[in-house]
Amino acid sequence: MLRKTLVLCVGLLLCTAPAVCQEPAKAEIFGGYQYFHASSGLSGGDSFNLNGCNAALSGYFDRNLGITADFAGVYGTPTALGVGVHSHFYSFLFGPVLRVPNASKLTPFVHVLFGGGRISLSALGTSGSETDFTWAAGGGVDANLTRNFSVRFAQANFMQIRTSGDSQNAFRYSAGIVIKF
Repeated sequence: MLRKTLVLCVGLLLCTAPAVCQEPAKAEIFGGYQYFHASSGLSGGDSFNLNGCNAALSGYFDRNLGITADFAGVYGTPTALGVGVHSHFYSFLFGPVLRVPNASKLTPFVHVLFGGGRISLSALGTSGSETDFTWAAGGGVDANLTRNFSVRFAQANFMQIRTSGDSQNAFRYSAGIVIKF
């Protein structure tokens, strides 16, 4: 009986050794493309799309829980009431992230981010900008190619932006590369 228990314990130890050797990274840097979709905020106005970039730095306290700093900028010239409006939106968000490393090549994660958003608009010779509270909630999936390199093929977020005392809801999608340390 003792011999069987010893063999079982050694077998379990050998089977779990590769999992210990593949401890998830303590930090990640993400950079890539971002698609942003929101409503114009005008009564009867259409929604619009902006394109740009997204970058994030995440540090992990343990295997699953960490904190993320997320920075993004999107640009475009949507039409509102028949006029092209040059639009720039920058967000700087921070918050907790929860990832689920596993034996597969895919690592899902979720996050809730809080911070600010700066919108700049110009049309017909006038311009204005405003910085207000912004938050986002969502997650995504990284496809692990090597220990230190992944492709983030999907990150989707619901985003809410405060502008002029009102809330505006938006959707953003990001994809790009992740470098792990």
